[in-house]
Amino acid sequence: MLDIKVIRDDVQKVTKAMQSRNQNINFDILLGWDDERKTVITQTEQMRLKRNQESEEIGKLKRAGKEPSAELLSEINELRDKIQQQEKHLLSIESRIEDFLLSVPNIPDESVPVGKDEKDNKVVRVVGEPAKLSFKAKHHWEIGENLGILDFEAASKISGSRFAVLKNEGCALERAIISFFLDEHKKKGYGEIMTPYLVNRLSMRGTGQLPKFAEEAFKCADDDLYLIPTAEVPVTNIYREEVLEESGLPKKYVSYSACFRREAGSYGKDTKGLIRNHQFNKVELVKFVRPEDSMQELESLVADAGNVLEKLGLAYRVSLLSTGDTGFSSSKTYDLEVWLAGDGAYREISSCSNFKDFQARRMNIKYKNAATKKRDFLHTLNGSGVAVGRTFAAILENFQTEDGSVVVPEALRKYTGFDIIVKK
Repeated sequence: MLDIKVIRDDVQKVTKAMQSRNQNINFDILLGWDDERKTVITQTEQMRLKRNQESEEIGKLKRAGKEPSAELLSEINELRDKIQQQEKHLLSIESRIEDFLLSVPNIPDESVPVGKDEKDNKVVRVVGEPAKLSFKAKHHWEIGENLGILDFEAASKISGSRFAVLKNEGCALERAIISFFLDEHKKKGYGEIMTPYLVNRLSMRGTGQLPKFAEEAFKCADDDLYLIPTAEVPVTNIYREEVLEESGLPKKYVSYSACFRREAGSYGKDTKGLIRNHQFNKVELVKFVRPEDSMQELESLVADAGNVLEKLGLAYRVSLLSTGDTGFSSSKTYDLEVWLAGDGAYREISSCSNFKDFQARRMNIKYKNAATKKRDFLHTLNGSGVAVGRTFAAILENFQTEDGSVVVPEALRKYTGFDIIVKK
């Protein structure tokens, strides 16, 4: 959530920032409510002052053994009623202001390239050489089904489209990837945490999933709970409504979870395989940091996500997203895109974002600033460390052999207990 003071102080700058996101937002309505709010507060304070003065006058009369006039009693009762009306009116205005602000995306950082969409993203570096195969590469779903480790037909029968069933060595490979990611990130100082997969409305609102992306979420209507789209939601909400000690920052967490997304806006895209499923596994990285450290922490977050791909021998590139492609809550985002030999292209496997104080304001997470002695909003960051299903797909496509078997990356072998997956 943006600080309304930022909009109030330079509405033209904020409007321009929104336009760079392809958002035309009329802030005049918001600022009109803000002015009305100030007027109501002033009027209410004046009424309270007058009521207090008259209450004091009544007290003096009673102490002197005199009865206050009917006119004075009537006036103080009328003031009480007016104050109650004003308080209700103020709550209504503040609710409208909050609803408006909840729908406004974050302001892109000045270092983010201005652009309309993903075509304007900027590739900042390429790491590793894409796999060069001496034969025509197959897609991961073909490889997995041939090896008997992926079964999309069974998943469709059980649940519907965009689900997968893992079998045999596929189960071991999935677990190996998860364990490898967790172990590697813990070496980097991230504390492991496991959280519920069901969260309440406040948690979804805090990280920006609600109200903007309600159609993307799976909701348990009877309980008003939501299946998490990513572990970012529950992990970031751990400190909602709390004040942290500056000496304890940064706080860094790694969390494995299953993730659930409707993929409502992806009709017809990636209908095969593991790239865009309704349920998938992911290892998430979350940071709580001082504002002055957040950009440096973003760069280290990207490095940590990339490190696990490098240790697996997977080539990838890092792209800085343009303003038109940056997510709703993010101020700056890097995407890591892994090479898929079957596609012959790079595909997103991780997004690493700096939200600055956007999420912290929505969740009221602050820290005690040692220099100013004030309680300030901290900055939050998160990134995939990384998507497990897409890593599974990348391993199948990049380490496939001509006879249809798949060589297991060396870093995973101590977890899988085997070096190669062959057709039974």
